[in-house]
Amino acid sequence: MADPTMPTYLVCGTKPWNRRAFDDIISRLPGDWHFVGSQAELTADRISQLRPRYAFFLHWSHKVPDEVLDLCECVCFHMADVPYGRGGSPLQNLILAGHRDTKLTALQMTAEMDAGPVYLKEPMSLEGNAEEVYIRSTYLAARMIGRITADEPTPLPQVGEPTVFRRRSPVESEIPADLPSLEAAYDFLRMLDAGSYPRAFLRYGLFRIEFGRVGYYDGRLVADVTITVNGEGTA
Repeated sequence: MADPTMPTYLVCGTKPWNRRAFDDIISRLPGDWHFVGSQAELTADRISQLRPRYAFFLHWSHKVPDEVLDLCECVCFHMADVPYGRGGSPLQNLILAGHRDTKLTALQMTAEMDAGPVYLKEPMSLEGNAEEVYIRSTYLAARMIGRITADEPTPLPQVGEPTVFRRRSPVESEIPADLPSLEAAYDFLRMLDAGSYPRAFLRYGLFRIEFGRVGYYDGRLVADVTITVNGEGTA
């Protein structure tokens, strides 16, 4: 039974590594912790019942209803040094822009996407495939959650001119014909190499060829390849 004298916290995340970080680190922090793993579970009624001090969003691709934002202090973790890099697909857009590292930003969620005040930022590497980076960011966010719940810092307004990223569409996972080098090809493949993300692909006649588990060894790329008939794989 939860200790009624302890504050309640909510953690929301749709990826399996979000749940692992919750079980490994976050749920062991002081407080009464609850996890939401799907959009259907995040309701105003549940928020009203739990009355969390904070609701943390680790990896959440859905719009959070305004009524939820109004009911509690919502904190998301964005993989960019805002106000640079607001918006969608931050990992992919950062890698395409040539970045090898970034800041993971904890910010208060507002009606305007990624425009809320900032609690704290931590440096983070963008090396490895996309899933490795997402796992790295989740475990870093878990440690940042510990700091936020312990210190309850006042979030500060963002400073500077915003740069807004556009969310990428699945068709943009097709490998461009004009990539300038093997290193650029590696970056393109690895930035899309994560479960449930539209992986890099080529079309060849009737076939769609997808690439995953890419590695860069001795001047060559090595990857798992999946071949399907065009139109039968991921869009």
